[in-house]
Amino acid sequence: MQKYLFILGFAVAFAFSARAQAPVNPTMPAKSKSDSLQEKRDSVKSKPFVPKISAIPKRYHPDSLHSPTKAWHRSVFVPGLGQIYNRQYWKVPIIYTGFTLLYLMYKFNADNYNEFLALAKYAQSGTAPQKGDKYYDIYQQIQGSSGANQQALTDATRSYARYRDLAVIIFVAGWGIQTIDAYVDAKFKHSYSMDNDFSVKLRPTLVNPPVNAPTLGSAIIPGLKVTFTLP
Repeated sequence: MQKYLFILGFAVAFAFSARAQAPVNPTMPAKSKSDSLQEKRDSVKSKPFVPKISAIPKRYHPDSLHSPTKAWHRSVFVPGLGQIYNRQYWKVPIIYTGFTLLYLMYKFNADNYNEFLALAKYAQSGTAPQKGDKYYDIYQQIQGSSGANQQALTDATRSYARYRDLAVIIFVAGWGIQTIDAYVDAKFKHSYSMDNDFSVKLRPTLVNPPVNAPTLGSAIIPGLKVTFTLP
């Protein structure tokens, strides 16, 4: 008997709770067309968004697509092009400044070599350039200022030739060095990790004096603490 009373009471309680939760009111008016459009606009305006993520330190990891051979080939044909491929743009002005200075060095010595070679030939043949000739003015200046003889002209010619050739050698060596530089930097990017989150911190601290230094008047010694943060 108690069992049937418990089941009856549970059914009555469930019926009352279901009636209390009924959300529909038959007397409630239907939504108008303008209300539906307004709800649609509100749903469009309130789209979900993703919060911005804070910036993290930039890292360079091995890049198998970065080709050292491409960097080397580009620098061989055009100086500085391999450095541009490696994204090391600051090296390009240095390369072209060096090449420009070497060109000016070559031109200066080459021009003087040609002049003194012609003057040495005049002195060797025992003649002098006539007025209106190409080297007449420079010949008169040298003869009038120092009375240069055959040996002096020959020494000056050899000196200018030596520095002219030195400029050519340095130019060729510089061209080769910048190709090697491009290849090595590309190899590092291709095969090794390079992180830029290395940091150094300095802050003052207090240091206890060593045991074997009893003559120090102070119980503590001011110092400087250096902290290195490695990637």
